[in-house]
Amino acid sequence: MRFFLLLVPLALLLGCHSETKNAALVPVRDGLGRAMSLPAHPRRVLALAPSMTEMLFAVADTATIVARCPQDNYPAAVYRKPVVNNYPLDMEKLVLLKPDVVFTVEGITSVDDAQRLQQLGIPVYYLRFRRVEDVFKAMEEVGRLLGRSAQGHRMADSLRQNLKALTVSAARQPAKRPRVLAITWQDPIYCYGQNTLFTDEIRLAGGQNAVAETFPQPYPALTREYILKLNPDVLLGGSFEKLDSTFFKNYPELKRISAYHNRRVYPITGNLLERPGPRVVESVRELRELIKN
Repeated sequence: MRFFLLLVPLALLLGCHSETKNAALVPVRDGLGRAMSLPAHPRRVLALAPSMTEMLFAVADTATIVARCPQDNYPAAVYRKPVVNNYPLDMEKLVLLKPDVVFTVEGITSVDDAQRLQQLGIPVYYLRFRRVEDVFKAMEEVGRLLGRSAQGHRMADSLRQNLKALTVSAARQPAKRPRVLAITWQDPIYCYGQNTLFTDEIRLAGGQNAVAETFPQPYPALTREYILKLNPDVLLGGSFEKLDSTFFKNYPELKRISAYHNRRVYPITGNLLERPGPRVVESVRELRELIKN
């Protein structure tokens, strides 16, 4: 009932916008396989994930981007846009912005919220990423959906060339790929699982994800016993000094892993590794520089 009461005034707010949106619609399927219709020429767009905001700024006409979410911090021009909260989703403010389409990433926006926006005539287009190439294809797809195919293809091709040059260099490294464990949280210990973009990024950088098993969750919680069995060569998630006084102080038995013994414990730039966007090649480059030491 509460949502129904909200739905009525919001639907009225969208009334004057609906004629434009219904004028020319094209059927599409998003990255989750959901069927929907999008305006042939979207004039107002926004993203509910920082990676997608970065992608919009790289591909779209920036005048069409009507908002940002609180976590967005790149590029600098993003700060000129009004903020709409993405968690929890500020449904009312988003609707007032009257976007033609909202872009997001699998796991960031709940499907329930997407369905509610769909009821209000606002399509939510999901993308999903398992490989770096998926990021490049997403740029081309977003460009096509926004009527800016040339920009999308140009950006994707440029990044493919940069990645090719980087991976050719990485291929000259020793055949044995270091096993890399990247942690995202210390208590409990969460990490980047096998079914995340990190697995492909670290492969391209010349390493391998120490978590070879595929868990149902993309970011599984690991026990100390499991990490000892993994015995990673490299640990990512903070400087040696910082983790020695926190992570390894809390879990002293983990000092037995190879990464600690050889002091191969490094910080990473979170908003590179966490965001499948235009800076994905920078993330691969950073990973390569860390693991080649």
